[in-house]
Amino acid sequence: MTSSIAPDQNPPVAAQQPVDEDLDTACVVGVPSTLTVVEAVEFEQQVKRYCLNQPVPESIIIDLSQTEFIDSSGLGALVICYRTCKAKGIDMVLRGVQEQVRMVLALTDLEQLFTFEAVAGEPEAPAAKPEMRFVALTAHPSVTSRGKRMLDIVGAIVGLIITAVLSVPIVLAIKLEDGGPIFFKQVRCSWMGKRFQIWKFRSMVTDAEALKAQVKNEVEGPLFKNENDPRITRVGRFLRRTSLDELPQFWNVLRGDMSLVGTRPPTPDELEQYQVPEWQRLDVKPGMTGEWQVNGRSTVKKFEDVIRMDLDYQRNWSLAYDIQLIIKTVLVLFSKKAGAS
Repeated sequence: MTSSIAPDQNPPVAAQQPVDEDLDTACVVGVPSTLTVVEAVEFEQQVKRYCLNQPVPESIIIDLSQTEFIDSSGLGALVICYRTCKAKGIDMVLRGVQEQVRMVLALTDLEQLFTFEAVAGEPEAPAAKPEMRFVALTAHPSVTSRGKRMLDIVGAIVGLIITAVLSVPIVLAIKLEDGGPIFFKQVRCSWMGKRFQIWKFRSMVTDAEALKAQVKNEVEGPLFKNENDPRITRVGRFLRRTSLDELPQFWNVLRGDMSLVGTRPPTPDELEQYQVPEWQRLDVKPGMTGEWQVNGRSTVKKFEDVIRMDLDYQRNWSLAYDIQLIIKTVLVLFSKKAGAS
């Protein structure tokens, strides 16, 4: 993974620490009490510089003993640094991880990715259990809002009832066209990068993933989109134009993987191309609809515009704003401007 970072600026957040390790084979990077986007960019820059040292260190120890809060940008920086170290053959170790940070890593399934080390003189902390105490650690109030969750549950139940009614003609149409599977499932990334299986009614040919390399990407950046994608079936074009292909996602909303309103859930391949600041869009749960869907999703061609809309949603979020976006979505779907996502 590559990252575009400003020139060296003597970052204050990640200075090498005087420790007992042999500095020819290991170095220590200190992390501040809060690891959000500004600190995360500086932290990644410092680790990247160590990876370019000659001789290359055998290990880089990330000292998190003072870190009490980490958001999606901080997680992104850790993942990017891990991959940078791995590419250089350097071991990356997380030292002194506090319970609240360990809990976030566990909740986002990243705990198994890293090697942990206790601070000298202290017993190694046990693996954190993903309890509801993470609520106090989230970076965005929409994740912890009971009102938003109740709206999601009610909306998902109503949506699943509608899905049950409409599924009969949809299933028949899909089966009659090519006899292939009814549903399409794909791994996507939710809050803080946690992976989940998203469900849709299948709108492409059965070997669509294998044919993806043959289709031109019309969107700049990590996103993939082609308005005239030849892999889309005739039934699929209708399902996408009307957004009926997304009805099974009400199940993802009911499970809590998604929300009715949020950001577009990226694929793991997309996430691998993110730079640290772009991880900010994962501070909220992904949604079936959102700013991008109601503000010209078919005309958006730049990833930076998607990021801008996602961050606008985070800044403007309220329960009333979610309801407003849901109403706008319904109006868009019944207008001539409705298009595939």
